[in-house]
Amino acid sequence: MQLTEDVDDFLARAGDFLRSRPALHTTPLTTLEKLRTHGSDGTVFGWLEDAFCYLRPSGRLTLTSLAPEQVATVVALWAGLGRPLSGVIADHDTATAFAEAWQQRTGASGVPGVRVRLHRLGTLTPPEPVPEGRARVLGTSDRAEIVRWCVDFAATVGEALEPDAWDASRFGDKHYVFWETDGPVAMAGSTSMVAGMVRVDPVYTPAHLRGRGYAGAVTMAVSRAALAAGATDVVLYTNPDNATSNALYRRIGYVPIADFTGYDFG
Repeated sequence: MQLTEDVDDFLARAGDFLRSRPALHTTPLTTLEKLRTHGSDGTVFGWLEDAFCYLRPSGRLTLTSLAPEQVATVVALWAGLGRPLSGVIADHDTATAFAEAWQQRTGASGVPGVRVRLHRLGTLTPPEPVPEGRARVLGTSDRAEIVRWCVDFAATVGEALEPDAWDASRFGDKHYVFWETDGPVAMAGSTSMVAGMVRVDPVYTPAHLRGRGYAGAVTMAVSRAALAAGATDVVLYTNPDNATSNALYRRIGYVPIADFTGYDFG
């Protein structure tokens, strides 16, 4: 396996492969674009033929899909590099096979962690009925309120986000829209377009305002704006155990295309 800490070098080797399926590779594409734009943070990139990966400073390894016969080879090569892993995330089959092979090789068992379902927009369908209110694109003057909403969202999904760390967080480089009645009642964010792909993230409605259609309305607004801007792939992640949100996004036109799983190594 070849390694580099040069994101441009890695993109020269992996870029065409990742851009060939932008929906499936949404997270690597946005992560690499952020590193390319803002500078490397110590991430290590690796490749072996058509298998690509990167190791974040946290020790978590992100993998593209591996064929079953590739898993043992990648595990052996990575273990031979002497770089400890805190975890791995990939499509469910790849991550599970890697975690099992990693345990056999190193003795470190993988504990299931993150589970998300990736959806791609098919035909955008307005929710019925459309709730009262309107969408408003947020700008720099809305920063304080955006940060407050992101902190609240992070708390609901078990993430720790300090307001002072917002710029450097996964929320800091996104674009935001409020659904507003007398004031904001729901928020949706989206990534900048990469390879024709936009990811909707996060979508948040405060608990006391849920069940009124605001999340569907603000997601609809962000999705429509992405299409109007020329996006060919609009995607979002959901918690596969949240039947309510999964049903909502399917009504709008989002179709599940893959499940991703993370494993944490002790």
